[in-house]
Amino acid sequence: MKLLKSACYAIVFAGIFATTLQCASPKEVTTTFEKPTSFKVKSVYFQEWYAGIKVGGTGVNVFVPVVNKRSDITIDSVYFKNLKGKLVVKDDKYFAILKNDSPYYTFRGTQKSDDYPFTLNNNECAIRYIENGETKYLKVVNVREMEGTYYENGPPSIYDNKSSTIVATNDDDSE
Repeated sequence: MKLLKSACYAIVFAGIFATTLQCASPKEVTTTFEKPTSFKVKSVYFQEWYAGIKVGGTGVNVFVPVVNKRSDITIDSVYFKNLKGKLVVKDDKYFAILKNDSPYYTFRGTQKSDDYPFTLNNNECAIRYIENGETKYLKVVNVREMEGTYYENGPPSIYDNKSSTIVATNDDDSE
């Protein structure tokens, strides 16, 4: 009888232990990408940068040329190289400054955080946009790299009105 009672306790304990481990395992966030979109994204490109002061850090400027966007669509954010940034419109072009919290003077890839929603290759980015009140995502492949830049006085700001904020440009007006 003692043996049966001990076996029951062992089975119950093993069951509770197994269900606890399953609940504690990290879950992959899956996000579906939209195809086709109601706007066109031309060739997306990026530029790595580093600041001349130790606290300046490094980062990536991402440029997203968008055409044929309806007024009811809001393009919001970009996800690239395990970093996320807010897309800002300036002169009808979208761009984001993604700051890497690395203490190094040269850009090094960042580790994917637990709450980062995508698994992207180094030449892919995801664009978040809102259409008719619904949040959607667009995956862009073959993101091109432009020559990097050096900011002598610290990292750039997307809120500066200076024209020196954007160093790389791709003024290809063909559609």
